[in-house]
Amino acid sequence: AKNMIIGKVFNSRWIIERSLRDHAMSVDAQKLKHISNALYETLPKIDQISDLDELRGLEGKAAEQYFSVWNDMILNQKADFIFTTRNRRPPLDNVNALLSFAYTVLAGECANSLASVGLDPYVGFLHGDRPGRTSLALDLMEEFRPVLADRFILTLINTKAIRAAHFEQQKDHAVFLNDDGRKVFFQAWQNRKKEVITHPYLKEKMEWGLAPYVQALLLARTIRGDVEEYPPFLWK
Repeated sequence: AKNMIIGKVFNSRWIIERSLRDHAMSVDAQKLKHISNALYETLPKIDQISDLDELRGLEGKAAEQYFSVWNDMILNQKADFIFTTRNRRPPLDNVNALLSFAYTVLAGECANSLASVGLDPYVGFLHGDRPGRTSLALDLMEEFRPVLADRFILTLINTKAIRAAHFEQQKDHAVFLNDDGRKVFFQAWQNRKKEVITHPYLKEKMEWGLAPYVQALLLARTIRGDVEEYPPFLWK
C-alpha cells in the first residue's frame, strides 16, 4: 500500500513539473513549484509510516495539495472548465465529470488486469473490502491516476478535443458526458493506450495500455515471493 501511494504522489508531482516545464509562461510557476516541493517532502514521510490510517491521511492531504493547482494547469476553455475542488457521487462540473469517468474506465481496466494474472480484484490493501467494490483495482489504479487519467484529461481540455457541448446537467445538478462526449473520450483513450512508452522499472518498451497489466503482474510476483518488494510505476 505504501509503495502504491509513493507511486501516486511521485506521479502527481510529475504532472505539475511537466506543466511547469511546458507552460512556464502560462502558469503561476511559484504556486506550482510550492506544491511540487510539498509533494516531494511527503514521499519520505510515506515510507516511514507503519499505520494504514496514517497512510490514508497522508495520501488525502497530498491529493488535496495536488488538486489545489489543477485549475492552474487548465490553460484553455477556462470559462467552461473551472475546477475548484474534487467532487463526485455525483460530479458537479465538467472537470469532475471527466475525472470520475476516466477513473471508472481505468478502474475497470485495472480489475481486468488483476484477474488476468490470478489476483482477486475485490481484496485490497489500501482500500478496505466492501461488497461489490474492486478494492485491489482501486489500489493498483492509484499510481496511474495522474499519468494515465489526469494527464489525459488535461490534454483533452487544453487541446479543445472535449468541449462544453459534450456534457449535460441533470436536475440534481450532476454533470455527465453525453453520448458525443463519450465517443470523443473513448476514441482519444484508445489512441493514448497505443502510445509506446518505456516501462520505468523493467526498461522495456510497451504500449501505455499494457502498463496496468504489467503492474498487476509485478504485484502478483511480489505476493508470491518472486519479487522482494512491489515496484510502483514511477513515471519520468
